[in-house]
Amino acid sequence: MTGNGSTVCIIDDDEAIRDALRLLLFAAGISSHTYPTADTFLARTSNREFDCMLLDIRMPGMDGLELFRSLIRDNIPYPIIFITGHGDIPLAVEAIKNGAFDFLTKPFQEGELLHKVKSAISHCQEQRQQVRYTEEISRRAQTCTPREQAVMELMVQGLPNKGIADALSISPRTVEIHRAHVMEKMEADSLPALVHMVALLDGR
Repeated sequence: MTGNGSTVCIIDDDEAIRDALRLLLFAAGISSHTYPTADTFLARTSNREFDCMLLDIRMPGMDGLELFRSLIRDNIPYPIIFITGHGDIPLAVEAIKNGAFDFLTKPFQEGELLHKVKSAISHCQEQRQQVRYTEEISRRAQTCTPREQAVMELMVQGLPNKGIADALSISPRTVEIHRAHVMEKMEADSLPALVHMVALLDGR
């Protein structure tokens, strides 16, 4: 779901474009903050969470591509939609290869813009949900004792109880107890669910 609670950042040195974008998003139930330059954005924002950024590729001072690279270096993952003139399309395509979400060519259709913005917002929200879920899985894993974590690693490798017991030099009965604790603490209702959780942690 997009719209309610979503905020878009608009950076464009053309005041008319900023106002038009802000009003278009407002009519769609999406709030926004506007900035005339990248430098103004950097001076006025601090740890603000946006769901999408509409970024002009050509601006005085720091241009859109420089800001994009800066945000990547700082690991600030706004989905960025570049606003371009026809001559800047190759730059926008290159930016997408480096992690930008999409681009729009001036003049753009209102429906096309809203579609891209809503897609970017959905993408951002899904990423944040994934991050929160991974953090929760990590918290659960930290509640496991070192022995339970060792058992869990062998469980997800597919070893049976006897194989885990032999690998850790403990009894199969002790393995059963540890397995039960692992499944309970990880809130996993099946071994495939546990495998998925550990894979998420390993892929962080």
